[in-house]
Amino acid sequence: MSEAFEAVAASLRGRVDEALDAALPARPDDDPMRLREAMRYAVLGGGKRMRPIVALAACRAAGGSDEDGLPAACAIELVHAYSLVHDDLPAMDDDTERRGRPTVHVAFGEGPAILVGDALLTRAFGLLAEAGRTRPKARAAEAVARLAHWAGIDGMVGGQALDLALGQDVGDLETLERIHLLKTGGLYAAAAAMGGLMAGADDGVVESLDAWGRAFGVAFQHADDVLDGDQPRLRARARTRVGELVEACHRIADGFGEDGELLANIAQWVADRMERALAGEDLD
Repeated sequence: MSEAFEAVAASLRGRVDEALDAALPARPDDDPMRLREAMRYAVLGGGKRMRPIVALAACRAAGGSDEDGLPAACAIELVHAYSLVHDDLPAMDDDTERRGRPTVHVAFGEGPAILVGDALLTRAFGLLAEAGRTRPKARAAEAVARLAHWAGIDGMVGGQALDLALGQDVGDLETLERIHLLKTGGLYAAAAAMGGLMAGADDGVVESLDAWGRAFGVAFQHADDVLDGDQPRLRARARTRVGELVEACHRIADGFGEDGELLANIAQWVADRMERALAGEDLD
């Protein structure tokens, strides 16, 4: 299953990269502070593209096509990229390298990096608004609302605030999962819900996809913690929770029948990847 999933993911990743390239502004000769260049640098520098793949998988589960889901896929990746640019800043995590390259504020300056994040965030909402020109406007408007919720103070931003406040000093699983739900699960919930909305799904289907995204996002972050050695006091319980949350994802995906196969494979990939790494396999 893992090799088959990786092949599908690679194909979807290429599709998303092409769409992102088209969605980002070109680099004209007149580019004050090289902002357009920096936007492209921030987004097109690699990555697993898991959030957009989730959006496309959810769109498929809801009966839509990959083409239907691309606006949601690109919007969620632009928000993710903006969050990384801002997270890397000296006032936040103060990272100087990401994916083997200098971070945006190192390569382009701190001021331009802040503006790049702002520009990527607003472009994400622009893509969803543009999708409303060719899709039911109520569904596109709900996609905008979902992204605003999960990217804002009740989602990713709120989770980042908790993470900054508590750092590695999280003493209980409930608090850790609250951070993971907001900081990581929120964008996966938005990706899945927006994928369904781009397919024209009804409210019940969208809520099921949102729930899948929340469970998957927490499992994804627990798995990363286990592999990175973060939150060592909670490592054993986090590993157990990955299995429980992946099972919850499977139950939701099963409700979509064959259309939910990719959602199920994505969830299983997280559990398998964690166990393979713990067994000593090199995943690079």
